[in-house]
Amino acid sequence: MDGLNNMQSTACAHVDGPLLILAGAGSGKTRVITHRIAYLMEHEGINPYHILAITFTNKAANEMRERVNRIVGKGAEQVWVSTFHSLCVRILMRFADRLGYGKNFTIYDTADQKNAIKNILKELQIDPKQYPEKMFMAEISRAKEQYLSPDGFERRYAADYVKMKAAEVYRAYVKRLKTCNAFDFDDLIYKTVELFEHYPDILEYYQDRFRYIMVDEYQDTNHIQFLLVKMLAKKYRNLCVVGDDDQSIYKFRGANITNILNFEKEYPDAMVVKLEQNYRSCGNILEAANAVICHNAGRKDKKLWTEKEKGEKVSYTLSESEYEEAEQIASEIAKLVRQEAEYREIAVLYRTHAQSRVLEEKLVSWNIPYKIYSGTNFYDRLEIKDVMAYMKLLYNPEDNAALRRIINVPKRGIGDASIDKIAAFANQQEISMLAAMRRPENIPGLGRTAAKISDFIQLLDSFRKILKEGESISFLYDRILEDTGYEEELINEHSDESMTRLENLDEFRNRIIQFEEERENGNLGEFLQEIALVSEADAINTEDGVVSLMTLHSAKGLEFPYVFICGMEDRIFPSAQALNSEDEDALEEERRLCYVGITRAMKKLYLSSAKCRMMHGSHNLNPVSRFVTEIPPMLLSDAGELGRMKKRQQESMPFATSQSYGLKGGGYGQNNPYKKHASYGITPSTKPAFGKEFVVNREINPEYGEGDRVRHIKFGDGTVTQLVQGGRDYEVTVNFDRCGVKKMFASFAKLKKI
Repeated sequence: MDGLNNMQSTACAHVDGPLLILAGAGSGKTRVITHRIAYLMEHEGINPYHILAITFTNKAANEMRERVNRIVGKGAEQVWVSTFHSLCVRILMRFADRLGYGKNFTIYDTADQKNAIKNILKELQIDPKQYPEKMFMAEISRAKEQYLSPDGFERRYAADYVKMKAAEVYRAYVKRLKTCNAFDFDDLIYKTVELFEHYPDILEYYQDRFRYIMVDEYQDTNHIQFLLVKMLAKKYRNLCVVGDDDQSIYKFRGANITNILNFEKEYPDAMVVKLEQNYRSCGNILEAANAVICHNAGRKDKKLWTEKEKGEKVSYTLSESEYEEAEQIASEIAKLVRQEAEYREIAVLYRTHAQSRVLEEKLVSWNIPYKIYSGTNFYDRLEIKDVMAYMKLLYNPEDNAALRRIINVPKRGIGDASIDKIAAFANQQEISMLAAMRRPENIPGLGRTAAKISDFIQLLDSFRKILKEGESISFLYDRILEDTGYEEELINEHSDESMTRLENLDEFRNRIIQFEEERENGNLGEFLQEIALVSEADAINTEDGVVSLMTLHSAKGLEFPYVFICGMEDRIFPSAQALNSEDEDALEEERRLCYVGITRAMKKLYLSSAKCRMMHGSHNLNPVSRFVTEIPPMLLSDAGELGRMKKRQQESMPFATSQSYGLKGGGYGQNNPYKKHASYGITPSTKPAFGKEFVVNREINPEYGEGDRVRHIKFGDGTVTQLVQGGRDYEVTVNFDRCGVKKMFASFAKLKKI
């Protein structure tokens, strides 16, 4: 327990029964998890074999495993530290045969899924222009996240024509995957839950194995992950979940914030520990973060604090255009480096990837080294996927997706028409395409292509012989590059692009060698599965000596001494989609994303926006982001310019942005020139509305008065503290139980007396 604060020690010392650790940003949650594992082993004498810790990235899992090793040493290797998907792969490798799959299954990536769906649409004669592949992929993924089989999906959406089409494709897709002995990424958890549901003996085995379970980043779990954890923890109920509802930003990936918000309903006897002391950021940054996030209604009450000094104020800059904004960012970065900051200590964050273009131009002109983390996985590159497809097919001969990818790569005269004939024959015979190709003379219409297919089969058999003889993966890899002519073709092309691709192939060989050094007895299947489970977050390396450019979503889990967040305008951040959404949580998720961005900064935070920005080919005048205006002016280094901008906006569109400019509890002070329109509950316009006003109709004789208890659809219950008749409407001030004082127009507030 050395070095832990009181709340961290309390969390570590809780042994039996459910435990919810609400860990604010920078509060040392990884430290708590690792020390709790050590406490269970050292102090409670619990066998490490019975401990499971689940994280969301391989990077986090490796870090956690290393920390536990450092604390307890011997025995720590028996603790199962894993991501959700890695955990499920290991379970399926042992028991996939119970579900009718071979244990040498392969894992489909997004491209494999898309190709499979594309072929299914062709067979079902569904027009991809009318119903795109990506639509079906999204529907199938959502169904699996909800643990809905094709039959269950069909029953739920029986009245929806498009959903019925999706159900038809879903059913064919499930059949296709099983034929190919493959799982997609969603299947890894779905099929594990299915395994546990149909085979109670297997579930009980893992319940007895994992008697103490810890789940990190619990706010990012989806429904099927919730089901998996609930199943595993049901017998012993020693479940510890760690997370922060204020950092739930992955709803678009299926994350369900209610999993953490409702944990105490699921486990009424749960102990709750709040970690609110922040070890990362200075005081002003934390106050800004608290001021923004407190505007969310759907959250658990907590407030970050630190023993560090207040530090510098938050910098806010308002530029004329996105080009001037980028210029000022580049200039400030150069200044920081002159003051002995390092490039690797600096990050520029933005809402969307499209914003990076202008930033790149300016950083180049200032000769500032940078790296964009665009979410493109190294293993998604063309040449890597090609060579991996050969390896996948050798490991799993049923993998039709891998076969389709490389049957004519490099070109060997086997065209699309021949491939379609092979696929049709294989489907008719209910065998794999590779099995069909072993007797090409039986496939109608192949003609002279049959000889080329036979040559290709001989090539594959020569690679399979290498595997049977026990040669290394690196040896197999070299033979694939050489014997297929893939490497020679790139060398002969001798372009900048082909040279880059050769460099990538060489880097991939380094990865294979690394695997062989780390896993003395590791086989091809284990290597392929390890690669398949690499996430984009695992590829981020902020120690490269360059400025990091990335989206706010990519920045989660990272920290930098100096952080710039640009594009702080309504319709950029928060996004227009969130502002237009009927889902009330859409805007709250954007605010959580802002909170995540702010809390990445350790020493200094820079916020910036532009008066005019090019969007979709036209110039747009967007209001300053409401997230900026939710920060008290005393925390900003240049609140005056922000105030002048707000005044100009209000003069040109008096009510279009009024909600943006209020602070909970009247934080602007008595002389605030914008207080008149502050937090009136008006939804800001998401389109330019210069010279226009909202028409506000006065509410005649509100049913409530000062001192009455009222209810608001979003803010909940509160007490009316003031009711004043204004020029157009009544101004009502309510002290809400959950989120403090709010001022609003009565006609917009729709308050109900209780």
